Amino acid sequence: MSKSLYVGNLPWSATEDEVRDLFAPHGTVNSVKLISDRETGRARGFGFVEMEDSDATGAVEALDGTSFGGRTLRVNEAQPKAPRQPRY
Repeated sequence: MSKSLYVGNLPWSATEDEVRDLFAPHGTVNSVKLISDRETGRARGFGFVEMEDSDATGAVEALDGTSFGGRTLRVNEAQPKAPRQPRY
C-alpha cells in the first residue's frame, strides 16, 4: 500500500528527478508529480511524492523543515482535495 505526501515550498527550479533523489534515501519512491500553472506552465512550488506506507512516515519526519534549494520544505501526508462549488 502506498501513501501520497505533500511537498510544499519547493524552489521553482526543482525537477522531479531532484525531488526523487531527495526522498530515495528514506525508502522506495513510487512516483513524483510537481504541479505547474495551467496557463503559464511555470512551477507552482509544490508537488506530491508517493511512497510505501512504511517509508512515508520516516520521510516526513526526516524531511519536514529541512532546507532544499535554499528553501525550507513542508512535508506532510497529502489530504484529499475538498469538493468545490460548481461555477455557473
